[in-house]
Amino acid sequence: MNVLTDPTYWFIAGVLLVLAELIIPGGIVVFLGLGCLIVALAAYFGLVGTWMGACTLFFIASIAMILLLRQFAVKFVEGDSSQGNTDELLDDLGELAVVVETIGPGNKQGRIAFRGTQWQALGDGSELPIDAQVQIVSRENVNYIVEKYDV
Repeated sequence: MNVLTDPTYWFIAGVLLVLAELIIPGGIVVFLGLGCLIVALAAYFGLVGTWMGACTLFFIASIAMILLLRQFAVKFVEGDSSQGNTDELLDDLGELAVVVETIGPGNKQGRIAFRGTQWQALGDGSELPIDAQVQIVSRENVNYIVEKYDV
């Protein structure tokens, strides 16, 4: 008997693909395995007699289940997904930093120490001396905009 029309091979492939979903998550491989199991049942009952019919049934069954059942299954089986903050500036606003190179007066650029490294910074026009604590209020290109932090 041809391998592609033997229900045993389709059954084994189906079981292996369903089990592979545990290793390769994503909700697709399980439907391919179920497509193999459908072909195994059809071949066992004599509904599929040629290798071309078996492959066609597999493709149609798999695609139909992916399109019809995947959305239904996703509602009941939640994955590990999270949506983090994609705007890094929002994490920095309001944070405190220390001036390491005098900022100002006017538009004179200086440097601040923030999160273990130094960054270019601009002030509000007044002079911010070394070791002054500042609060980050914005960012313009690569420069943080800071203002004096009053306790």
